[in-house]
Amino acid sequence: MEIEHSHLSINGLNLHIAQIGKDELGTVVFLHGFPEIWYSWRHQMIAVAKAGYKAIVPDWRGYGLSDQPQDPENAAWEDLVSDMLGILDALSISKAFLVAKDFGAFPAYQFALIYPDRTCGVISIGIPFAPMRGSYDSLPEGFYIKRWREIGRAEADFGRFDAKRVVRTIYILFSKNEIPIAPEGKEIIDLADSSTPLPEWFTEEDLSTYASLYEKNGFTYPLQMPYRALGKQYDVPDPKIQVPVLLIQGEKDYVFKFPGIYEIIKEGIMQKYVPNLEITYMPEGNHFAQEQFPDQVNQLIIRFLKGHHVNA
Repeated sequence: MEIEHSHLSINGLNLHIAQIGKDELGTVVFLHGFPEIWYSWRHQMIAVAKAGYKAIVPDWRGYGLSDQPQDPENAAWEDLVSDMLGILDALSISKAFLVAKDFGAFPAYQFALIYPDRTCGVISIGIPFAPMRGSYDSLPEGFYIKRWREIGRAEADFGRFDAKRVVRTIYILFSKNEIPIAPEGKEIIDLADSSTPLPEWFTEEDLSTYASLYEKNGFTYPLQMPYRALGKQYDVPDPKIQVPVLLIQGEKDYVFKFPGIYEIIKEGIMQKYVPNLEITYMPEGNHFAQEQFPDQVNQLIIRFLKGHHVNA
């Protein structure tokens, strides 16, 4: 089996789709985060295809090989949910499993809330669900999200380097256990240089693939979505997710240290809004657990898929 690539015209944009496998047992849609693209799910695509599922991985609008919206400054979460629905309709898929990480988990949860009849279940890597808005007020000015939300600052920071250096630095920083925070007088991309080694599970070839895919659209839309769109998620009445959900939580994911995240997961807050919830912890798992420990993550995903039939 080989991964096939195509484009679908969705909501006026040509969205890149990578897919592999036959839907003998169902379809799994993988949703990436930042600084990722479809390639982030390469290990999982092949695993679920071998298990009898069809794997579909879009590049979000403005990412990878998908078209850039004409007005990236107006990036909205509902556009991503609409794109997901459009992809399922265009491919005549009545119902699918959603596997997401990083900001991709937000539209996955929203889709499950709005279209439970189209959702078999949700697997999130590292991002819990809770309807309340998070606050970063307690974090210092150099916190990377605060920096990247500042219009023009990240553009100037990233613009000093090529896409390869930017992706390299972000992968290194996001692989650590500590929240990326720049001291006064330094920018985020200054926190690692070209001599800083890549994580052992991320090769120079992987880096080159990411860099080449960011050369098409650059970072204009990714800075809007998710960073400058945070807090603008639209509310859904009675935000209770009725479909099964698996949260795979790496305990060395720096996001686990964000204000409120530990409490949402460990103190039962997520359980109130997701009655059919399973949580699995990966003690050494970082922000990129699906690339860091692909075999372990693949096993967890396939076990969940097998335990929840498409027509259930």
